[in-house]
Amino acid sequence: MKKNMILLGLLLLISVLLVIYLMNNKCVSESDDVNMDSPNSKQIAKTSVEPVYEQGVAYNTRILTDKFEVLQNGEWQKMTIKGINIGMAKPGLFPGEAGITKEDYSGWLKSIGEMHANAIRIYTIHPPAFYEALLEYNESHEQPIYLFHGVWLEEEPVIEQLDVYGEPTEKFQKELKDIVDILHGNAEIEHQPGHASGSYTANVAPYVIGWMIGIEWYPQAVHSVNEKYKGKPQFDGRYFATKDAAPFEIWLAEQMEYAAKYEKEQYSWMRPFSFTNWVTTDLLDHPYEPSEEEDMASVNPNVIYEKNELQQVGQFANYHVYPYYPDFMNFTPEYLQYIDHRGKPNNYAAYLNDLKKAHRLPILISEFGIPASRGLTHKNPFGWNQGFVTERQQGEYLVSLYEDILHEGMLGGLIFSWQDEWFKRTWNTMDLDNPDQRPFWSNAQTNEQQFGLLSFDTLKIKVDGDTSDWSGKKPMYETEQLNMYMDSDERYLYLRLDAKNVEFSNDYYPLIHFSTVKNQGNSSYKGYPLLNEADFVLTIKDGENSRIEVDAYYDLFQKLYGERLGQVPFEGVTQKNSGQFNPIEYALNKQLTIPILDETYPFEKYETGKLRKGNGNPESPDYDSLADYEVNEDEGVVEIRIPWLLLNFTDPSRLEVWADLYANEEMTREITEGIEVGLLLIENNEVKLSVPENKSDLKSYTWEGWTLPEYKERLKESYYILQEKFSNIQ
Repeated sequence: MKKNMILLGLLLLISVLLVIYLMNNKCVSESDDVNMDSPNSKQIAKTSVEPVYEQGVAYNTRILTDKFEVLQNGEWQKMTIKGINIGMAKPGLFPGEAGITKEDYSGWLKSIGEMHANAIRIYTIHPPAFYEALLEYNESHEQPIYLFHGVWLEEEPVIEQLDVYGEPTEKFQKELKDIVDILHGNAEIEHQPGHASGSYTANVAPYVIGWMIGIEWYPQAVHSVNEKYKGKPQFDGRYFATKDAAPFEIWLAEQMEYAAKYEKEQYSWMRPFSFTNWVTTDLLDHPYEPSEEEDMASVNPNVIYEKNELQQVGQFANYHVYPYYPDFMNFTPEYLQYIDHRGKPNNYAAYLNDLKKAHRLPILISEFGIPASRGLTHKNPFGWNQGFVTERQQGEYLVSLYEDILHEGMLGGLIFSWQDEWFKRTWNTMDLDNPDQRPFWSNAQTNEQQFGLLSFDTLKIKVDGDTSDWSGKKPMYETEQLNMYMDSDERYLYLRLDAKNVEFSNDYYPLIHFSTVKNQGNSSYKGYPLLNEADFVLTIKDGENSRIEVDAYYDLFQKLYGERLGQVPFEGVTQKNSGQFNPIEYALNKQLTIPILDETYPFEKYETGKLRKGNGNPESPDYDSLADYEVNEDEGVVEIRIPWLLLNFTDPSRLEVWADLYANEEMTREITEGIEVGLLLIENNEVKLSVPENKSDLKSYTWEGWTLPEYKERLKESYYILQEKFSNIQ
């Protein structure tokens, strides 16, 4: 009996230990879902996004009045959209190469979530890695990030044919079908150049909040379709119908019907619909627009109606709206005089107010943005310019625009964009670089490349007066009075001067001269003899008068807009070694005529070669992302950074520059052997120092080219400003 009691006790003890072991193991396995970054490492309760089923259709997102609603944990929650657009590119790759990795996407989604954004938008099919990363993020975080999915329409056939029917429609509908399958994790997309492909197994359908089909419509194509198919019968499908719609709008209804029908039949699922639109093809009249093309066609969302089961989820309009373009935004008197919710004039809020009043559908502003770039393309009367904006200003302006979007009654807004995109071009610099090489270097002069909140630039030298990042670099020239250093990266050419006296003024300043192209250039500057035939000179004077100037013979602005197009009086020269240097200028606006005002505005330009003093170190409290140089008077140090395009480099990754501009009928490019550089120190109109002393001692800075650029991800100042704003929006 005693033995039995002992045996029973041992069995009981073993049972208790086994239960404890199993409970501990369960705790350990559950801790795998714990977010170690969260306060006290508390376990995260994943939000349930299970759909409701009505009339044989599953859905968990809808539009009710002027709000998106999402079904979370069995309850409908109103949601103001606060989000961002994600493109397909990163440095060294064109978008069509679909080269963003899962690691990239996962890191980006983490940062986007930490910014308190609740939505992202993509324009086309991304690689499988995107959908996998999105699903993993949403399954491991309490608050999911919802997705607006775009459907891309190839522009070239539409522009060439001025039509959307035929081949463009066939390709577009294939894309629609593929995306529906992709969202449900049920697609195998074959490889084709310029498109993402692979095996799509991640079911992200519960996290897709809405469709945004199409692109920024080419107005001539819209007009052509409306003329070519005039009299086309109105559309009346199962899920969409049109009333008083033009043929192009009927075509859009047909495409949305195709997508809705396919997803309903294959997956019994629906979500809100929209098509992409922009100010150029909005439904408003713009009598103060100087460009006929900008107001020649309208695409009206109001004439497309949802039917039957689709009424459960609804429809919305979406627009890309920026504060500086098209030009009517800056010339319409009512817009300039409109008083916003702050009591201040605001043309952006004025346009939004007009747009809202003209729509029966709720509106999402699916793109709005400000580039934190050195290059400038358009101005806004209230400072919200397209370019020459610091990262801090970018964030402050985006917050202001987002507040306008909400105050004027929109569904919310999606910032353009998450990441900088090196492959982009803009109208006033697109003729100045090599279009085939854009992804391989960072062009500070092209504002379209710097809309992102995420930068990729290495900023090898921080340009803050601290020489620690020059460690191990030997001087190019070394004298008793002055040492000169040079370095470079994918974005800038860097110079450093160590001198006994760096208190520069208009009467005491360094003059640095550069030669990049052989057998041209000036041998003098304002009477000062130069050791080489210089294509460029750089002077550091007082804060307002530091600049880079270009040999008038090598002046791209004068070549293009003066000699070739005749849009400005020609102030270049067609003979070499004239001794004339010109300011480096860019076009800002071509001549504009506004008929309703009976007024013509002249060609507008600006000097982009002016240099700005400031601290270029992102870690510094006084960081100025537009800084070109900094002076450390205590240490006798000057640091300078020059955007490659200011020296007429068309592709620094291959050491490629513009060749002699007047040697051939067509402008050509060539590979330079390096940048030959020298320096004069000018005091009271006299040369006090020449570095080097003799022409034979001139040296050239050169570097190894690259096939893939080095880059480093960095969240801009603007990110943190948006993070604070979004944290206060429910």
